[in-house]
Amino acid sequence: MVSFSSDYTQGAHENIIKRLTETNMEFLAGYGEDTYCASAKEKIKAACEAPEADVYFLVGGTQANQMVISSLLRSYEGVISVVSGHVNTHEAGAIEHAGHKVLALEGVDGKLMPETVRKYITDFYADANHEAAVFPGMVYISHPTEYGTLYTKSELEGLSAVCREFGIPLFLDGARLGYGLMSRGTDVTLPDIARLCDVFYIGGTKVGALCGEALVFTSKNMPAHFSAVVKQKGALLAKGRLLGVQFDTLFTDGLYFEISRNAIEKSDKIRKLFRDRGYKFLIETVTNQIFIVLENSTMQELAKYVTFGFWENVDKDHTAVRFASSWATTDADIAELEAALELLSPQRK
Repeated sequence: MVSFSSDYTQGAHENIIKRLTETNMEFLAGYGEDTYCASAKEKIKAACEAPEADVYFLVGGTQANQMVISSLLRSYEGVISVVSGHVNTHEAGAIEHAGHKVLALEGVDGKLMPETVRKYITDFYADANHEAAVFPGMVYISHPTEYGTLYTKSELEGLSAVCREFGIPLFLDGARLGYGLMSRGTDVTLPDIARLCDVFYIGGTKVGALCGEALVFTSKNMPAHFSAVVKQKGALLAKGRLLGVQFDTLFTDGLYFEISRNAIEKSDKIRKLFRDRGYKFLIETVTNQIFIVLENSTMQELAKYVTFGFWENVDKDHTAVRFASSWATTDADIAELEAALELLSPQRK
């Protein structure tokens, strides 16, 4: 059964597997001090047009979010996020477990708006009793968002300006960053993100790697002794070569962008299949996540042929589900989905 449930249900791109095999018996330093990590860092800095950046590899998104947020915030500070933000909804309270409150604000289509952040911080400091409250210490966003939407360059510039006005860092979660960068609906580039954010990460787990995220501290602002903090919290990988080889491969000859583009091309085909058959969309997106509203009976029937993810209940008779394409989605996968929808079409007439 073909799966559209997520973008990390398959292993890794064949080039990565090949390079891991080729380098398997080499003697290399541990904890990210190997030559492949060093090479990958330089390639990433070049792609970001940020030669002064510091790059650090971690194994997953939750670890990256917790490490960044807990190391940059003071003990009395919290992190501003949109209500639907990943740190607020899907990380089992990892941020709170590290001792910091997520300050959740309403957004627009999954996005945190600059004016919302400015008002929240302004109102906070206008309160005479703010010393007894949780201070807004940083802003967290993701690109793409949980709803597959994208920030415009203007919106990122606005958020960056607010953060710099109040002297707090802007942190961008890039677990699916490749799919955002390759979307036809974006005006944001990787150098734009490096210029406007204080720290962000380039997701590998969801974009062709077995595992791994590349943290980019853009302005020589990586916390002192960051490796010690990562080690203390149990997130330091002894065989750092695993991450270095993967990211060195992803950032050789544009592979990261090439395979991200594949997901976007396939998602366009998925959208067309549903749109041509009259299905409704929960929200319009231009990335690899597609949210479809299905009658519950149709959802149950379709699940016999392909897998997809539950998103939210719309009403007692309808459910929003997510179809996600990935770096590995093929035209044959799309054909299987089309065949399944054809089997269901009599029920919709």
